[in-house]
Amino acid sequence: MINFKSASLNEVLSHKTMYYEKIDYSIVSKSWQILSKYLKLPYIIHIIGTNGKGSTGRFLAHYLQKKSYKTVHYSSPHILKFNERIWINGKDSTDFDLNFANKKLQDYLPLNLLEKLTYFEYTTLLALILSDGVDYLVFEAGLGGEFDATNVVPSDLSLVTTIDIDHQSFLGYTIEEIAKTKMRSADNKILIGYQIHQEVYDIALVVKKELKEEFGRDIKINKVEKFDLSALTKYPLFLQRNLCLVIKALEELSIAIDFRLFDDVKLLGRCQKISDNITVDVGHNPLAAKSLLEEFKNKKIVLIYNSYKDKDYKTVLNILKPIIKEIIILDIDDKRIVNKNDLLEICEKLNIIINTNSKIRKDEKYLVFGSFLVVEKFLKSLEIDER
Repeated sequence: MINFKSASLNEVLSHKTMYYEKIDYSIVSKSWQILSKYLKLPYIIHIIGTNGKGSTGRFLAHYLQKKSYKTVHYSSPHILKFNERIWINGKDSTDFDLNFANKKLQDYLPLNLLEKLTYFEYTTLLALILSDGVDYLVFEAGLGGEFDATNVVPSDLSLVTTIDIDHQSFLGYTIEEIAKTKMRSADNKILIGYQIHQEVYDIALVVKKELKEEFGRDIKINKVEKFDLSALTKYPLFLQRNLCLVIKALEELSIAIDFRLFDDVKLLGRCQKISDNITVDVGHNPLAAKSLLEEFKNKKIVLIYNSYKDKDYKTVLNILKPIIKEIIILDIDDKRIVNKNDLLEICEKLNIIINTNSKIRKDEKYLVFGSFLVVEKFLKSLEIDER
């Protein structure tokens, strides 16, 4: 067992629980009560939703930084390197930044809390330490809202991206349950972006009433209307929808809009073209699959795919079937990954051709999709092949 009072960040994280069945919110809450005595919080923009949190957050953080505001963007998970999770003023956090924050946590928190914090909770607190004294913290929730580690601090503005069914065991099995859990994290104002379930707007009004009665919070709610994004057609439609939410947030902050500042945003793993014939996307649920179906409409791609066993991979493959020419199942050694035979059975039932040759051909179009883990494995294998 390591000493959490003196261990390096890598050692700490290697001993942290990353996946769990139940959330004990009290641990991170107690930790923040202590840390709050030492830190000055910036203006906090909390991003909640099912899909689009990462791209929405990066669009917003990028713009704020371009406008010379000191900005931190916290997102998860990472693809290739842990440093991606905490983005500071236009760049991934450095090892020095992270080690500094780790040492501060060890100095401020008692051993019993350092030991009990989960991987995500510990990382969230690192981000809060590195946000001390900046202008804006763009704070992306993990899988939830009300009991998510990111909700340990009060938000000034909550942005709601598209909500759909996902993480049911934590959030609930209906849109109403999931939307409520996410939006009950709001403290001041909610901006609701593009939704495929119109009842999300009605649920927001119910949440507003509940928060008023229970906590005395007077939440203001605005529904984001579509903007003219003809200047940004280089982005897929689902990213343009996320940009609408970002623009509304900038208007809320009274920050002038200059579309040119979005031109050089780097969205790692979000419908990202890494070559002329390869697109990678870290999405993993039916909602993400629908967005990609829309993006690759009337085209045929070779799908490089795998899935966590708790995801609805049958529905995902059924959605993507019209654009799939062949499928390559990327082998991943992880206990959370679905049994390969189950995937093969689904492919056979859907009459999807299975390609056992994983070599990339220049005359084919490829989509790498299924999770952060799938994209990570593919990118790392690509680096090896190129050597």
